[in-house]
Amino acid sequence: MGATILATLTLAACGSTSSSSSNSSSQNTTASSSSQKKLPAEYQSALNKAQTYSDTMHLSKKGLYRQLTSSSGEAFEKKPALYAVNHVKANWNENALAKAKDYQDQQSLSPARIKTQLTSSVGKQFTESQANYAVQHLNK
Repeated sequence: MGATILATLTLAACGSTSSSSSNSSSQNTTASSSSQKKLPAEYQSALNKAQTYSDTMHLSKKGLYRQLTSSSGEAFEKKPALYAVNHVKANWNENALAKAKDYQDQQSLSPARIKTQLTSSVGKQFTESQANYAVQHLNK
């Protein structure tokens, strides 16, 4: 139920950012830039932090949300954090693989243990599918 409320709040808070359709790519670029300027500062800050965390710490979507909203993390409000995790440019499979490689290289964990770490609710919180991808691509 909490996820449904958050999703509903996000849709209401974010609204529609599309502009009238145009065949000109320069007009579309301008419309995109224009809509980004209207993004509230806290949303943009959360998105910037989300991108940094995804690029450097290779977090899962849930882990990223937890980091952004945690009082010991960035302490963003729920709406900007949810906006950020839904709009960050991340490849969750590749993030899971990067974490899996860290576990393999730094802790010499078995593939089964790596998968457990990746999917644990108190761990990295990747999806089962993302963890499977990571384990399957560890030695490639």
